[in-house]
Amino acid sequence: MLKTGLSLLKMMDDYKGKSYLIGGFVRDYLLGRNSNDIDIATSLTPKELKNLFPDLDCSFEEYGAVSVTIKNVRFEITSFRKEHDYKDYRKPVQLEYVKTLEEDVLRRDFTINAIAMDKDENIIDLLDGKRDLENKVIRTIGDSKIRFREDALRMLRAIRFSVTLGFRLDDDVEQAIIELKDLLKELSYERKRQELDKMFTCPNAKEGIEMLLHLGLDEPLELRNLKNVDTFDDLLGIWAILDVCDIYPFSAHEKKQIQKLQEVFLKNPLDSLVLYDYGLYLCSIAASRKGFSKEEVTLKYVQLPINKRKDIHISVDEIVYCKNLVDKSKIKEVYRTLEEEILKGNLENEQDKIISYLKS
Repeated sequence: MLKTGLSLLKMMDDYKGKSYLIGGFVRDYLLGRNSNDIDIATSLTPKELKNLFPDLDCSFEEYGAVSVTIKNVRFEITSFRKEHDYKDYRKPVQLEYVKTLEEDVLRRDFTINAIAMDKDENIIDLLDGKRDLENKVIRTIGDSKIRFREDALRMLRAIRFSVTLGFRLDDDVEQAIIELKDLLKELSYERKRQELDKMFTCPNAKEGIEMLLHLGLDEPLELRNLKNVDTFDDLLGIWAILDVCDIYPFSAHEKKQIQKLQEVFLKNPLDSLVLYDYGLYLCSIAASRKGFSKEEVTLKYVQLPINKRKDIHISVDEIVYCKNLVDKSKIKEVYRTLEEEILKGNLENEQDKIISYLKS
């Protein structure tokens, strides 16, 4: 991936520009971490980049950003620029293209994300980002309050980087978040959820939740049950506890799964009937929350005599015959009775015994 990125820089520099890998990829490279986040900053404008790359994705050209996919790797390319004024505490109103990296890095969020690499793998660190990496601190470029008023999402990004990297927040960053946290109410729930998802799925999710509470962000983020979160190893489990489907955006499938999980939280996830009805995945989450190991719930699940209705050794026609059913709508009730009796161990899943049971 690095090799492909460096060859792309050479191609752009040979064209007539000056280009650098920058941001998350370079940061993670210096930390010895794997990264799929590849950004390029360049003196070339989107118009010039179109001449160089015929298959350019220009969906965000108005923000000075384009993308190109090479060898199945997507590279986000932004032209050197300054940003003037912001609307909705998120988007710049006016862009001004500039010619140097020195001018471009001043618009970025954190020092650790402003470290660049040229085509010869030389590191260009104009804002002491490497020092902050060594000291494990998240520090904004310039005044934290100004950076957060420009783009309030940076507050969540600061916390997310702190949690995922195991870094501390600079004192000015922490104080600015506390003072400006209400600006988070102005952001779209979709963007807030994207940042929270990344935070909740990292290995240090528990620390992230503790930090959100410490900074008092549960209220502006409308995470009404944040104090009640006691499971940290599954994203769906966290959102089910938070219970904010009426506020944050979720797909129909996600909403259904969250609703089911909330139901399982109120039941015994090791109960055979509960395992059968809700499945191993949801019961594993609930079991973990109740202090059971996943090995326990998995063993219990694999020992179930049936895992789905089709596993029952009797056909619909045989049920109709045995029960002399005229109203076939009753078949579902019969199947449910069979499921319960088999799962409780009161009935063996053998055709002759099931038929005998139904006739009796």
